[in-house]
Amino acid sequence: MSSAPAKPAGNTSWPNIRHRLDESAPFNGMRDTPYYRDAVYEQFSKAEYARRYALLRAKMRDLKLDVAIVPGGPSHWSWGGGMLWLTGHWEWHALACYVVVPLEGEPTMVYSMGGTHCEATRREVSAALSDVRNSRGGKYAEVMVERIKELGLEKGRIGFLEIDPRHKDHLPINQFNVFKKELPQAELVLTHGIMHELLSIHSKEELDCVRKAGKLCEAAMAAMTKAAEPGATEIDLKAAAAYAILKGGGDVDFLIIGSTSMKDPAMVFGNPRPSMRKLTKDDIILMELACGYRGYSAQIGQPICVGPPPADVQKFWDDIAKPGYLKMIAEVKPGAPVENLRIAGDFFREKGVQSRPIHAHGIDIITDGPHVFKEGVHAEPFERILKPGMVLMPEPNPITADGSLGMFVGHTFIVTDTGHECVDNWPIELTVARP
Repeated sequence: MSSAPAKPAGNTSWPNIRHRLDESAPFNGMRDTPYYRDAVYEQFSKAEYARRYALLRAKMRDLKLDVAIVPGGPSHWSWGGGMLWLTGHWEWHALACYVVVPLEGEPTMVYSMGGTHCEATRREVSAALSDVRNSRGGKYAEVMVERIKELGLEKGRIGFLEIDPRHKDHLPINQFNVFKKELPQAELVLTHGIMHELLSIHSKEELDCVRKAGKLCEAAMAAMTKAAEPGATEIDLKAAAAYAILKGGGDVDFLIIGSTSMKDPAMVFGNPRPSMRKLTKDDIILMELACGYRGYSAQIGQPICVGPPPADVQKFWDDIAKPGYLKMIAEVKPGAPVENLRIAGDFFREKGVQSRPIHAHGIDIITDGPHVFKEGVHAEPFERILKPGMVLMPEPNPITADGSLGMFVGHTFIVTDTGHECVDNWPIELTVARP
């Protein structure tokens, strides 16, 4: 049975451990090595990171927090979360990694692994912070408690941000119990919604990443269109889209891709689990794709036909899907109530068809508020009126009256000072892969 990595003992500097790399404690505790010195990472400016820490600390002052524990993990509803925002790192090795942010003093990132993994991560996040410690085999809370004691804040008010803000999940109970045991005089507070509020309005550097993610969406659509031929599977389409995204320097957030016959349709939304179903002539492909670039995501979706569409499918696009979408995106402008998008979505019932319940949502790092449903708007007070710098995904999914065919239509928009900007150039037309 293997044991967790030991706590680094003594001097773990490069001169002291370079001849002891086969020993677990020196290897896992290494730092300041020459490893990965030639690695090149795109990073946000130090001024951008200073802006972010200043915003978080202002919020901490409002909440009277001495320390914030800011996590981020690989789930779609986190996509790195506050940890990514504060460091530039997206995690895939663990449920979450954490940043310990004192109201005053240096922040500390607690990363999942030690050794060469941790050294590479130090290089990656060097524009944001310099203190990166490994979790010693998942002992995140022990490492964080040690840092809090170093700061002299063991009697302070400690705020825990969510790992998964959408589902309101915080750090695991075993980690929380360590805080309770080791910091008995501290006040432990579960906070809610801090990161989304700080991310609702994006900076110029952040918006440039959203624009790049939009171009990756466009490349993924082009790759799928090229791959959409009879005999190809939904998995082939997923692979083509993923390759285009990764080749462009991005990350795959999600790829929802499904197909059905245009002559006898039985699908209203793409398949969250693309299958080995083979395309045939006269199929329609429905999808929703989310591409990430340095943590910031954009989304896209629009039907692709394998061969010319039948008259009834073309008519549904011309009379319902396209005009309904154009009506909705016309409401994306500064100063407009988000409620206007909900009202625009009434178009579908007025035309005698239906839709999926959700018609639009915001994007901070990933999908987040405001959420626009047919029945109403779910939004925080600060996001009920559209403002420059907000990112929005209008995504109505009209469905035929009999429930047999749907057409998801969605593109990512930045709210500007004068209106809106779509971050991709994919034409809002019914795409035909094999004319």
